[in-house]
Amino acid sequence: MKYVLILLVIFLEACNSSSSQKVETSTKNEQSLVSLYILGTVQDGGSPHIGCQKSCCENLFTNPDPSRKVVSLGVVDHQNEKSYLFEATPDMPTQLKMLKGHKKSGKETPDGVFMTHAHVGHYAGLMYFGREALGGKKIPVYAMPKMKTFLETNGPWQQLVQLNNIDILTIQNEVGIELTEHLKVIPFTVPHRDEYSETVGYKIIGPNKSALFIPDIDKWSKWRKDIVKEIGKVDFAFLDATFFDGPEINSRNIAEIPHPFVVESMDLFKNLPKSEKSKVYFIHFNHTNALLDPNSTSFKKVIEAGYNVSAFDQQFKL
Repeated sequence: MKYVLILLVIFLEACNSSSSQKVETSTKNEQSLVSLYILGTVQDGGSPHIGCQKSCCENLFTNPDPSRKVVSLGVVDHQNEKSYLFEATPDMPTQLKMLKGHKKSGKETPDGVFMTHAHVGHYAGLMYFGREALGGKKIPVYAMPKMKTFLETNGPWQQLVQLNNIDILTIQNEVGIELTEHLKVIPFTVPHRDEYSETVGYKIIGPNKSALFIPDIDKWSKWRKDIVKEIGKVDFAFLDATFFDGPEINSRNIAEIPHPFVVESMDLFKNLPKSEKSKVYFIHFNHTNALLDPNSTSFKKVIEAGYNVSAFDQQFKL
């Protein structure tokens, strides 16, 4: 009888553990047809940030945090052994190795790299495909027309094209790309500082769930779409959280670096039901952003309000 009771307790504990686990994410060892991975969460300049003398960086120069990588997503179709990278960051070498580790084949390069725009942290990683590094062979790079022209007509990027290190495939606003029978991607333009190219976000659609990826955008009010409605159309929304609030950047002109503050986004989303708030995963954190510190008051406020903070190497089933 004693052993029966022990087994019953173990069974009940297992059931409770299973029911309390978040259904939208999974451990690294679990697989579905398509998985999305967080390969980086930090803004273009990284963390520690060059020249930073603030407390947020002082210890990181001598004791780097391996999870502080520039924002990037990886998507794997496990059945077809296809992988795709979103953003080509300065941390791309280690991010591609991570992406390779999430699939069975030994291929070092992805089956496609999706670009969002021509700001340094989002395309500089393409340099690693060049003759001085990998010497890639026609690695597919998906880019909007202006981004494609920028890469083809400016050095050193044009050399990647001339040497066939990369093969730039033109994508169009709101035109879907069928990557496999399980995976579709839809690019869409968003307002941002477009000095050299368009800025786009992506809707990533798997066989069961979909995700929104908008790492960079000006204030939500400048977008022709309603972000609240767009969140309602997906299961996960990875949204620009460069700065937590105004005081964080009191030494800089916000007109030069317009982004929706996290506090503004939370206020905009405050009337959403809990089920909708839980779709939001803030990402793309400036090195000064307190959301990089799980012990900060700001981090706790976001979680208590029902939102999420994207974490390095997190996995989502699509």
